[in-house]
This record gives sequence, C-alpha cells and structure tokens, in this order.
Amino acid sequence: MAIVFEKTKGLTDKPFHYCPGCTHGIIHRLIAEVMCEMDVLDNTVGVSSVGCTYNNYEYFSCDMVQASHGRAPAVATGLKRCLPDRMVFTYQGDGDLASIGTAEIVHAAARGEKITTFFVNNAVYGMTSGQMAPTTLLGQVTTTSPLGRDAETRGYPINVSEMLSTLQGAVYIERVCLTDYKNIQAAKKAIAKAFRVQQQGLGFSMVEFLSTCPTNWGKEPVEAMEWLKENMIPQYPLGVFKGKDLEV
Repeated sequence: MAIVFEKTKGLTDKPFHYCPGCTHGIIHRLIAEVMCEMDVLDNTVGVSSVGCTYNNYEYFSCDMVQASHGRAPAVATGLKRCLPDRMVFTYQGDGDLASIGTAEIVHAAARGEKITTFFVNNAVYGMTSGQMAPTTLLGQVTTTSPLGRDAETRGYPINVSEMLSTLQGAVYIERVCLTDYKNIQAAKKAIAKAFRVQQQGLGFSMVEFLSTCPTNWGKEPVEAMEWLKENMIPQYPLGVFKGKDLEV
C-alpha cells in the first residue's frame, strides 16, 4: 500500500506540551519536514530561546542548543561562525525576539549573519500568563493592559519584519500565517526559501509566523483563528518584505 502521510523523522516521539489550538505544533512540523526534504537534518543546529518553546530541543531531531532569554541570535552567530558548514536556526517568540532580544536580532540582521530565524508572533507573552508584548495590538486586552493597549501610555506595536527589511544585511524576510491549508503550504515554502538563503551563504533570513494563543486570548481555538485573521493581519500584513525577486 502506498504511503500518503507519515510522521516526519525531523521530530522526536515526545508529545508536544503546547495548548490546544496553538500553532507552534504546525510550525514545528513544517520546519522538521523541510529539514528532511532538504536532507540537512543531520547538519543543522537549532537554538531554543525562552518562552513557550523553551524546551523544543525535546521535539526537533536535529542538534539543539538552549539560549537565555532573547540571546538566541547571538548564540546562533557564534555557532555559525565556528561551524560555517552547518545550517543554524533560531526559534523565537515575540516576547523574546521583539523585547529583551531586540538588540540581538537587529544587529544579527544588520551584520548579515548567515543564520535563519523563525519568529512566532502571537501578540502576547504566552508562557508567563499573557502580559502585553511589543507586538500586542492597540486596544488588545492582556493581563498588563486590562483596558486595552493604549498608544499614549504604552506605545505602538512593533512590526518586526518591516523593520528588519530596511537593514542591508537582511536578505530574505517574509511574514506568513497558518489559518488554512493554502497558508500552511505558503509557510512551508517560506521556510525552505529561508534555509536556501543560508545554504547559499547570502546573509540573514527570517520567517515571521502569525500565531494564535487561545489560552491567553481567552478564546476557543476556532474563534482565536478568526480573531487572528480579522485583527492581526491588518496590523501585520502577509507577504515578502525583503527578497521578493530573490532566486534561490
């Protein structure tokens, strides 16, 4: 009998700990599938940072390193410079990458470090009870903005992909979502392209994933997905922000 679907060898057998409806599991599988399809699984080092995915080294079958909060790009830089023949990626949330790790990601991109970052944006601090994040939308209720984010006192959301795309060292920047099959397939293509940019030594690449957080948003999984489409995509439009005509 022909095999039409099977578990990717890029993931271990350990069950995910993520909340129901969270899309981290989808992203993990896509990254794992791409590593296997590109035949780089045994030559890849991933860097886990702090957040909901702090222990994703238990899920990916490639080599993994744990970094402190926000420092994954710095750790990945050291790894790539010491092991230039390896594929190196970071996996970071918005509280990690866009807050405590802002300097690290900006300067890694500015230097054109030959690493790949997978950035998961769910507009809150997921692991630590849903506080306001740098990506929290205006008017969005969180545990630390109970009346909704107010621009006057709390500033505006940071559009990370747009910001990093202005840096010369950034070669490929794309924002995707995981709301349906079409978008999931587009996300997988973005992951593969980001890895190929690194494989060819062209510079820094990043894929941003708009993700749900049903638990901290206080919504059922299906409702959370609709909320993402109606509220996050207008603030964070999908598309390629750097490297649209790049052929890799």
